[in-house]
Amino acid sequence: MPLASLTRRRFLQTSAVAAAPLILPGRVWSQATAPSKRLTLGCIGMGKMMKGHVGNFLGRDDVQIVAVCDVDTTRREAAKKRVDEAYSKKEGETYKACDAYTDFREVIARKDIDIVVIATPDHWHAYIAIAAVRAGKDVYCEKPLTYNVREAVELVKEVRKANRVFQTGSQQRSSKEFRVAAELVRNGVLGRVSAINVSFGDPAKPYTMPAAEMEPGLDWDRWCGPGPLVAYNPFLCPRGVHDNFPDWRKTWEFGGGMITDWGAHHIDISQWALGMDGNGPVEVRAPKDWETATRGAQLVYADGTVLTHVRGKGVSFYGTEGTCHVNRGKFELIMADKTVHKFWDKEIDKGTSMEREVTLAERKYLADAKVKLYNSKSHFQDFVDCVQSRKRPICDVEIGASSVIACHVMNFAYRYGANAKWNPAKNRFASGGDSAWLTRDRYRAGWKV
Repeated sequence: MPLASLTRRRFLQTSAVAAAPLILPGRVWSQATAPSKRLTLGCIGMGKMMKGHVGNFLGRDDVQIVAVCDVDTTRREAAKKRVDEAYSKKEGETYKACDAYTDFREVIARKDIDIVVIATPDHWHAYIAIAAVRAGKDVYCEKPLTYNVREAVELVKEVRKANRVFQTGSQQRSSKEFRVAAELVRNGVLGRVSAINVSFGDPAKPYTMPAAEMEPGLDWDRWCGPGPLVAYNPFLCPRGVHDNFPDWRKTWEFGGGMITDWGAHHIDISQWALGMDGNGPVEVRAPKDWETATRGAQLVYADGTVLTHVRGKGVSFYGTEGTCHVNRGKFELIMADKTVHKFWDKEIDKGTSMEREVTLAERKYLADAKVKLYNSKSHFQDFVDCVQSRKRPICDVEIGASSVIACHVMNFAYRYGANAKWNPAKNRFASGGDSAWLTRDRYRAGWKV
C-alpha cells in the first residue's frame, strides 16, 4: 500500500517535529503519572465520536493528546483549543503543546506519538490504520473496522506483521449486560440457541445529494480520499463543529448503512456468544423483495444457527430452554416461558436496575460457568492496559475484522438480492457470490489499500 508522498518541505518540517523531544513544564500533573510514563496520543478525525473520546482522554493522567488532525479547519482548530485549554487548566499556566494537522501522515510520522486514535469516516479506516501500524504505532480504531472485506483481511496481516496492539471500538464488549448475555449462550443456559435476531436500521443507498457550498477551510478532495470525488453536501460532512453523526454512513460510497454501523455492534455480540470470533457465517440469504427490503437478510453459521436482521430489541438469543434480549442498558432473561430478570423500560421496570438484574442473573445461572469470557469494564482502559502488557485487547483487530466481514456479507444480500455460500476461513465466497464484492467499488489513484 504505497502512501502518497508528502512534499519535501512538509517532510522536512515533519521530520524536525518528530525528532524533537516532548518537553513538558515541571509542574504538569505533578500529583499524577510522570510525563515519561504517559502515553502520547495522536487523534485523527475530530467529529462527534472523537469529541467523546477526547473528553475521556483529557480526564486521564496516563495519556496525553499531543496532536489532532482533521481536514476541516474549524473542527481541527476547535479540537486543538479544547486540548490546550484543558491542559492549561491542569497546569495552572498556558499550555500550547498540542499540534493540529490536516494530513494524517504528519501525525503518523511523529516519533513521539505512541498511539493513534482513528475516528474518521469508514472509507479511511484501513488506509490510516495500516499506515499507523507500519510506523510502529498502537491503534484504537472505530468500528466498523473497514469499508470492505479485503481491507479487513489486509489490516489483520499488517497488525500481526508489525506486532502492534490494536483495539476496535466495539465498546459493547466492555459492557456487563452483553458479556453476561454471551456467557448465558456459551454455557448452554438457554439450551440450544438456533436463532438470533439483531435489530438495527436500513442498508445503505447510493449518494445522490446535489452540490452545495462548502465552508472555507475544508479540504474536500482529502475528505473523499480513497472514495469517489463526489460533489460536496453537508449530508456527508456537516459544516464546522457539529454534534450529530453525519450521514456519510448511510451511503454505499463511504459507508455501509446501518448494517455496518450498528450491525458491527450487534453482529459482533452475536458472534462472541456463538464462539465465532475470528470466524464467521457460512451462508448468506437475501430477503424477499430485496430491491426494496430494509430487513430480512440472514446469516447462517456452521452449526445451523440463523441470524436475522429485524426490527426488534437489540440482540435476541432464542434457545430451547430460554430467551435472552440485550441492548445498551437493557436486559431481559426468560426461562421456561417466564421472565426471571428484566430491566428494559425504566418507566415500567421500577424498583430495580439493569445492573441489579444482570448481576442476579449472573449469580444464579453462571456461578459455576465453565466458559468465562474476557471481562473488560472499560474499553479504552483495557486498550491502555494491553499497550503496557503487549497482550491482545478484548476487541483485537482479528475480532473486529471478522465482525465487519459478517456485516459486509449481509450487505451483499441487500445489494444484489443473492443467496451465497461463504468461506470464513478464506474470507471469500464459496459459491453464488461475486468476488468483486470483496473490494466493493474502486479506489482513487494513490490511495489503494
